[in-house]
Amino acid sequence: MHFGQVVIGPPGSGKTTYCAGMSQFLETLGRDVAVINLDPANDVLPYRCDVNIADLITVSDVMTHLKLGPNGGLIYCMEYLEKNLDWLRVKLAPLKDKYLIFDFPGQVELYTHHNSVRNIVQQLLTVDDHRLVAVHLVDSHYCSDPGKFISVLLTSLATMLQVELPHLNLLSKADLIEKYGKLSFGVDFYTEVLDLSYLLERLEVDPVFAKYKRLNEALVGLVEDYSLVSFTAVSVHNKEMMLRVKNAADKANGYVFGKEEERSMESLMSCAVGAEFQYQKVQHIQEKYVDTDTAVAMEDQDT
Repeated sequence: MHFGQVVIGPPGSGKTTYCAGMSQFLETLGRDVAVINLDPANDVLPYRCDVNIADLITVSDVMTHLKLGPNGGLIYCMEYLEKNLDWLRVKLAPLKDKYLIFDFPGQVELYTHHNSVRNIVQQLLTVDDHRLVAVHLVDSHYCSDPGKFISVLLTSLATMLQVELPHLNLLSKADLIEKYGKLSFGVDFYTEVLDLSYLLERLEVDPVFAKYKRLNEALVGLVEDYSLVSFTAVSVHNKEMMLRVKNAADKANGYVFGKEEERSMESLMSCAVGAEFQYQKVQHIQEKYVDTDTAVAMEDQDT
């Protein structure tokens, strides 16, 4: 039985950086980790790669020989891997005692419309008895734009429904969350996906989005009706956030660590106690960004 994470998300969301950071973090805790690169367009790997799809197929070769563009080439590569899944099984066989981190390509269509990635992970689950959790990364700077954040919510929801795995949505690069503008609300508004009517109010004052009021309401209603999407903020440079993600991923795929790893974690985080420590961390971030008027309005609504 293998345990592991399937790391997915749009281009530029920090998947490869996350794989490198999480593998190093887990190794400091005493966990034996293997990273599997399944992105055929990724030719610069910042981590030790135990299995590389480049040994089977690459996007550049597909583009050269089949005259496809980069998007078509990625789809072809995933379909090729699906048809040659025995190659992956042979490569994974020597890693049976390791915790696996799969680095998948950064093409949204692969997780919202196309079936190859879903079929691959379902084969790993049902035939090969893997215990996997999907770790879906989106760039946290989208929180600064209400329209983009709604699109992120829709993409995350579609990915959750399509991939059919236990799911963990991450707002990556949390240390740069205000890189492209100030947040309208506290961080917990975006991580917990609270009352989205506040986003609609922001869109109504934007001349670009105001004329699509009914469409915006329908999209927000869709996200709220499913009530599935929430996020965890993460920065690979912050061990406290990485610990929170690790704990959530372990809970989702059922991984239970041994005594050595438990002692390592206690030594690393000796000043903290589980969930209480994580709450204090998020609260600290929230206090930095919270808008007082918004907080008061939301408290009034709750009462």
